[in-house]
Amino acid sequence: MTTTTLRPPVRRTPKTPRDTHKADRLWTATPLTWVGLVLGVILSLFPFYWMIVIASRTNDAANSWPPPFLPGGKLGENIQRVLENGDANIVKGLMNSFLVSGTITIATVFFGSLAGFAFAKLRFRGKNAMLLVILASMMVPIQLGVLPLYILMAKLDWLNTMPSVTVPFLIGGFGIFMMRQYAEQAVPNELIEAARVDGCSTWRVYWHVVVPALRPAAAVLGLLTFMEQWNQFFWPFVVLADPANPTVQISLRSLNTAYFADNSQIFAGTLIATLPLFIVFVLFGRQIIGGIMEGAVKS
Repeated sequence: MTTTTLRPPVRRTPKTPRDTHKADRLWTATPLTWVGLVLGVILSLFPFYWMIVIASRTNDAANSWPPPFLPGGKLGENIQRVLENGDANIVKGLMNSFLVSGTITIATVFFGSLAGFAFAKLRFRGKNAMLLVILASMMVPIQLGVLPLYILMAKLDWLNTMPSVTVPFLIGGFGIFMMRQYAEQAVPNELIEAARVDGCSTWRVYWHVVVPALRPAAAVLGLLTFMEQWNQFFWPFVVLADPANPTVQISLRSLNTAYFADNSQIFAGTLIATLPLFIVFVLFGRQIIGGIMEGAVKS
């Protein structure tokens, strides 16, 4: 015969007005918090403001002391000079960067989510070992692989072409690891089992079940990848020796090859190269914030 032990009910102490006041103060911004936020905003926005000021001035005004702190009236003229600069070929650089960054972003999101789903929810031999290799690849800087990768591009006859700056970066360890961690929590096993019972193949489970659940993380990964590839300079500088086929960062470098630097033209070109990133971030920035916040709540 078994005996049942009754536990006394747990008594919860009601919150006092003093405790409620402490909780409210915890989430109330202090004057010091506002000062820190204002300083952070100023420090973040000042480089962009300074870029506009120099881009809208003549080169003599840009090199004067004390420096000007208000925009001038030469912005349109300086942008026109950049667009007409045959050495920089910035229009071609913008088109190439859009092509390279867009292709790498789509491939990274697709292959990253596919591999992340496999590592998180599928069972196969060598899964942990393969994941360890992917994590190890994230620890190797790109500079260590420049020489063998350059030799490979030369053997494939891809030098001075867009595949040389696109194909090596179609998938990365960070994208796989990020999507694997998100899929581990965002995709319930019961949902996958229900799809299997309904007769879904692995591909249909991925496309109809996993992809909608991974959409916030995919948006974050896509935007981070696009910005990273848009700002890529080192590898395009190595393999794109032909000035007629540059990316936007190589075009900006071509503006600073003269003995006498035209700072107004350099900053105008930098402004042109920054605008696409600004537009992309304004259009999809809420996806980044929403994905980060949703991941934080899930964790």
